Amino acid sequence: MRVEPVPTPSAKAVGPYSPAVRAGDWIVVSGQIGIDPATGTLVVGGVEAQARQALANLTAILGDCGCDWEQVAKVTVFVAAESQQSMAQQSMPQINAVYSDVVGEHRPARSTVGVAWLPMGAAFEIEAWVYKPQIRPEA
Repeated sequence: MRVEPVPTPSAKAVGPYSPAVRAGDWIVVSGQIGIDPATGTLVVGGVEAQARQALANLTAILGDCGCDWEQVAKVTVFVAAESQQSMAQQSMPQINAVYSDVVGEHRPARSTVGVAWLPMGAAFEIEAWVYKPQIRPEA
């Protein structure tokens, strides 16, 4: 199976990677943080604002790939926190509220991982696996 970058005019990689790649019937979207695409800097306002922007960035990439949230099978969320207790008590309720607003009734599988560090000092990052079968010519 060949893995190829997908054109994503809505996103630029901030390192040596592709924002999205196609691998067979799957599109894998790299981790998105709360970068304002107009300025290239993290949005202000803490984890809630960063989660909202990162999800908007992911939604834009899904559109670039001809997809939407209904095709998202799995996401992984990374949350930078000073302690597990602060993550559970403060960050997760805010993140879950924003996440629910964006995904609506669709409920992809999700893992959430507390981490010590994220790129650019971000508080939130999300990556996705999207099922989008390739159109195959008739045999």
